[in-house]
Amino acid sequence: MVRSQSSAAGVLALLQEPDHIFKQHALKALIPLVPQFWAEISEEIATIEGLYENEDLPKPARDAAALVASKVYYFLSEYDEALSFALGSGNAFQAEARSRGSEEYVETIVSKAIDRYIVTRSAETSGSKEKIDSRLQDMIEGIFGRCVAEGEFKQAIGIALESRRLDVIASIYSKTKDIGLLTYAMEGILDTGFSLSYRDEVLRFFLPLFPKPTAGEGAAHLHSLTRLLVTLSDPSLTIPLITSLVASDTLLAYQLAFDLVEGGSQDFLETLRTDLPAGDDSTKPVYDKIRIILTGKESTKFYREFLKRNNQTDLLILKGTKESLEPRSSIYHTALTLQNAFMHAGTTSDTFLRDNLEWLALAANWSKFSATAGLGVIHKGYFEQGLTILGPYLPQPGGESNIPGAAYSEGGALYALGLINAGCGSDMINYLRDALKAAQGEVVQHGAALGLGVAGMGSKSMEAFEDLKTTLFTDSAVAGEASGYAMGLIMLGTAASEPVREMLQYARDTQHEKIIRGLAMGTAFIFYGKQEQADETIKLLLEEKDPILRYGGVYTLALAYAGTANNEAVRKLLHIAVSDTSDDVRRAAVTSLAFLLFKNPGQVPRVVQLLSESYNPHVRCGATLALGIACAGTGLQDAVEILEPMTKDSVDFVRQGAFIALGMILVEQTEASSPSLAATRSKYAKVIADKHEDPMARFGAAIGQGFIDAGGRNVTINLQSRAGSINTNAVVGIVLFCQFWYWYPLAHCAALSFSPTGIIGLNGDLKAPKFDFVSNAKPSLFAYPSSVKPPKKETVTKVATAVLSTTAKVKAREKEKKKAAANDESMDLDTKPEGDIDAEMKSEESPKDGDVSPINQSVSGLPEETRPSISRKRTEVTTEIRPNFTRVTPAQLSYITFPQDGRYQPVRPVSAKTQVSKGKGIAGTSASALGLGTEKYAGGGGILILIDSQSTEEAEYIEIETALPPAPAAPQQQLQTPTNVPVHPIGRHIALDESAPEAEPPESFEYPFDNDT
Repeated sequence: MVRSQSSAAGVLALLQEPDHIFKQHALKALIPLVPQFWAEISEEIATIEGLYENEDLPKPARDAAALVASKVYYFLSEYDEALSFALGSGNAFQAEARSRGSEEYVETIVSKAIDRYIVTRSAETSGSKEKIDSRLQDMIEGIFGRCVAEGEFKQAIGIALESRRLDVIASIYSKTKDIGLLTYAMEGILDTGFSLSYRDEVLRFFLPLFPKPTAGEGAAHLHSLTRLLVTLSDPSLTIPLITSLVASDTLLAYQLAFDLVEGGSQDFLETLRTDLPAGDDSTKPVYDKIRIILTGKESTKFYREFLKRNNQTDLLILKGTKESLEPRSSIYHTALTLQNAFMHAGTTSDTFLRDNLEWLALAANWSKFSATAGLGVIHKGYFEQGLTILGPYLPQPGGESNIPGAAYSEGGALYALGLINAGCGSDMINYLRDALKAAQGEVVQHGAALGLGVAGMGSKSMEAFEDLKTTLFTDSAVAGEASGYAMGLIMLGTAASEPVREMLQYARDTQHEKIIRGLAMGTAFIFYGKQEQADETIKLLLEEKDPILRYGGVYTLALAYAGTANNEAVRKLLHIAVSDTSDDVRRAAVTSLAFLLFKNPGQVPRVVQLLSESYNPHVRCGATLALGIACAGTGLQDAVEILEPMTKDSVDFVRQGAFIALGMILVEQTEASSPSLAATRSKYAKVIADKHEDPMARFGAAIGQGFIDAGGRNVTINLQSRAGSINTNAVVGIVLFCQFWYWYPLAHCAALSFSPTGIIGLNGDLKAPKFDFVSNAKPSLFAYPSSVKPPKKETVTKVATAVLSTTAKVKAREKEKKKAAANDESMDLDTKPEGDIDAEMKSEESPKDGDVSPINQSVSGLPEETRPSISRKRTEVTTEIRPNFTRVTPAQLSYITFPQDGRYQPVRPVSAKTQVSKGKGIAGTSASALGLGTEKYAGGGGILILIDSQSTEEAEYIEIETALPPAPAAPQQQLQTPTNVPVHPIGRHIALDESAPEAEPPESFEYPFDNDT
C-alpha cells in the first residue's frame, strides 16, 4: 500500500544539504509536488532562486530549480515571473511539456511567451532599442516549427501576423503553395484591429505572393486580389496587373475592372482611368472598354436593367399604408414617400406616384422636398436621363421661381439629382456647383449642397469644397447644415488637417445647432477608414463640452475604425454608452457599435443584449439600430429575438427603431430561412392601420416595410462589397440615414446601401446573352414572398323580419292550398330544386385523368394501383433552372452552378464560398442547419464575364435599355417619367403649380363644452 505524501517539508530540508547531489535530487523531486504543496514550497522560493543562480551546481540541477520556481510563481498568479524562470529552465521545461498533468501550466506559459514576443517585436519594429531575449526567440521558433510539423498552419500564421514575422508566412506559403492560407492571412490583417501602416505593409508584401489569376478555377482568388487592391487603392499596383491580364486574358481583365468598381472610391477609379496606357492597335479597344467599365456607369446600367426587369413590388402594401396614414400629416406623408422610394429604389417605376397624384399634391414645404427627392431614389442610377426626369422641378436658368413653395421642389430635385448620380457623379459635379452658386434661398442651397455631397462623394474636389464653404459662411442654419455634411463627403477618407481645422473652428463659433451637427458629422466622414490617424481628433471631440461635438466624435471613432472590430474602439463606445451625460451621444455610441462589428454580425446580439434592456430609452433605441445595421440582410434569429419584444416597448421611438431594424434584418428573407418573416409583415400592417398607435411607431413600421421589400425585392443591405472590402457608399449611406432622427430628408441616403442581388452574365463584347444556370436548392428556400391578397368584400346579411304567429299560420294555410292545386295539375312531372339539378350534373361529369372529383374527393381516370393519396404533399424539386438577369440572394450564391455542357462558363467562380455541386443540394435541409443568417455573404455574384465556348455561332441577347429619346418639356402640372408609359396630363402635382385649387377645408362646427362631464 502506497501512502500519500502529506507534506513537502522532508524534500525541502534536502535543499539545505551541502552536497550538490542531494540538492539536485530534491529539486527533481519537488517538480511533481508543486501543484499540491506550492504554498509550502513558496516559503523557500528565495532558496530555490539562489540555487538557480548558483553556478557551482550542474546545469540539470539549475534547470530543475528554474522550473520549480516557475511553477510556484504560476500558482501564485505571477505569470511574468513564471515565464522568466521557464525560459531559464531549458530542457527541463521541454520535458515538463511532455509530462501528464502539466498541460494547463505549459499552455499558460506558452501563451504568455507569445504575448511577450508580440509586444517586444512590435516595439522593436517601431524603433525601440530593446533586444529580444534569445531564449524567448528560441521558444517561439520552436512553436512555429511545431505548428508547421503538425499542419497547424493557420495558428502559425496568426502568431506570425501579430508578431510581424512576415518571413514565416512566406516560408509556409512556399512549402504549401496553398492560396487559401494567403487569403486567410489577408483577411486576418484586414478584419482585425491592426494599425493602418502595418496593414498596408503586409498587403504590399502579400501582393507578389499571389499567383497571376487564370480563367476558370485559376481565378478563385480574384476576390481576394480585388479586395487587396481596393484596400490599398494604389494605381501603381493595380495597373501592372490589369496590363498583364490584357496581354494574356482579356475577359479576366474586364472581370477585374467590374470587381474594382464594386468597392473602389471615385478618385481611385478616376486615377486608374487616367493612368491606364492607351495600348497599341490590338489592345486599344480593350483598354477603351476597361476605361468605360471603370466609370462605374456600365455596372449601374446593368444593375438598373436587372432591377427594372425583376421588379416584384407589391403595390397593395403601399395602398394599404396610404389608406391608413393621414396624408395631411407631414410625418405620415414623409413616411409613405420614403416607403415608396425604398420599395421602388432603382426600378425607375413611378406607377404608385402616377396613380396617387391627389395624395402627392397634399405635400407641403419639407414634405414636398422629400417627395421630390424620392424620385432620385426611384431612378437611382438612371444618370443618362436624370436631368430629363427632374427637368420640371429643377431651378430654371433664369433663376429661382417666385411661386410660393417652389423652392422646396427645386431643392428636392437637386438632392434627387445627386442620389441618381451617387457613385458615378463626376459628370454632374459642375452642374450642381453652378446650381449651388446660383441659389439664393436656403432651401435650394440645402438641396444643392446635399446633392453635390452625394454625387461627389470621395472626389476630393477642392473647388466643390470651397463652394460649399462659401455657402456655410452665410450662417444659414438650413443651408449650413447641408454644407457641413457635403464638405465631409467631398473630402471622404482624406484625413485632411486644414479642412478639419476650419470646420471645427466654425462649429465652435456658430450658434446654430444644425450647422454644428453638420460640421461634426462632416469631420467624421473626413476621417473615414483612417484608424489611428484620427485618434487625436477623436480625443479632442470627445472631450468637448458641447454634446453635439461629442456626438460627432462618436461617429468619427466609428467611421475611422469601420469594419475593424478594434477592441479599444469598442471599449470606448461601450464606456460612452453608459456614462455620457447626453442621451443623443449615448444613443449614437450604441448605434456606432454596428459600424465596427458588421463583419461579424453573430457577435452583435451578444454585445448589445444588456444595452437593449437599459433603463434609458435612448440606449435601447441605439441598440435596435445597431442590430439592424450590423445584421442587415442576414435574417439572424438571435437579433430578431431581441427586437421582437422591443416592438412592444413603452417608448414610441424605441418601437420605431425596432420596426426599422427588423426590416433591415429580414430584407430578402423567406419563410424557409426566417420563420418570423410572416409575423413581422403582419405586425407592420397592424401597427400602420392602428390609428391609436403613436405616429413615430407608425413611421418606423412604414420604413421597415420599405426596407423589407426594398428595390422591388431584389436588393439587400450590405456594408461589404461583393469583393469583401468595406462598401464605402453603403457605410456613408447608413450613417446619413441614422441622422433621420434630426432631419427626415437624410433618410433617403439609405438607398446608397442597397446592393442588387442577381447574376448578370456578359460576354466579351459586354453584351448580355440569353443562357441558363442551375440553383441546387429547393425553389421555395429562396423564392419571392407571395403577394398580399386584396381584402374580401364583406356581404351585408339582411336581418330576418319579425313575423307574428297569426300571420305565419295564415301563410302556411295558403301555401298548403297552392301546393295541393299544383299537385292536381302536374302529377306526372318530376320536379327538382335547382341546387339538386346542379349537384347531379356535376356528379355525372367524369373528371379528366387524374382529376379529383368535387363530390367524393376521389381520384378518377387513373389505374387503381397508380392513384396517389390525396393527403400526400407533392414533393418539391431540389434544383431549379434560372435565366440570366435573375435574382440570386447572397445566401443562394454557393448553390449556383453552370452546366458543364453549357455554352457559357464564368471566367471566375460565382462565389468566394465553396460551391454545392449538383446532387448535393439542400432538398431536405432546414434553414438553421444551413447556417443562413449566421454570417455575411461577401464575395461573388453580381456581374460575371462569360467564356463563350461556341463563339462562332450566333447568340441571342437580352436587350438593355440605355436611354429614352428626350421627352418634350412637360408643363408644370405634368409628371416627367423615364418609363415607356406616355405622359398624361394630370391635375395637381408636387411641382410648381401653386395656383391649383387646394383641398376643401373641413366644415366648421361647435363643440358642446357644456355637456362635458
